[in-house]
Amino acid sequence: MLIGEYIHTIDEKNRVSLPVKFRKELGKKIIITPGLDQCLFIFTSEEWKKVSKRLSDSDSDLSFLKADKRSFNRFMFGRAAEVEVDSIGRILIPDFLKERIKLEGKAAIIGVEDRVEIWNDKTWMQYRDVVEKQADQLAEKLSKKEDD
Repeated sequence: MLIGEYIHTIDEKNRVSLPVKFRKELGKKIIITPGLDQCLFIFTSEEWKKVSKRLSDSDSDLSFLKADKRSFNRFMFGRAAEVEVDSIGRILIPDFLKERIKLEGKAAIIGVEDRVEIWNDKTWMQYRDVVEKQADQLAEKLSKKEDD
């Protein structure tokens, strides 16, 4: 399970080091893709296969006929990149993904169970502060859905 919050510096060659705790679980090749809420998602190759299957599954082999599905799949698959983790645990984030989240200087690297998220560190801190203030209310909402 991928858990924890880490702030890492982006080096002069635009590489960021993955936390040691994540390296074994992620492996040597990862998939990095646009995420939601102004972050990037990192998946293992195995987890990416599961995500891909869930995104492409439908009641019909003609799922491409559904506009929302086409649009979201283009967003996720079209901007995804396979990235190698170097021998000391660094990755090079493609420029088009770095620009998407305005990543420079420092990155927040967050373990979220089955994926890693990479955030602009300032954006992450703002987001985290907002969610922390709402945590009780969010828990209440989530528990009601489960009880129904």
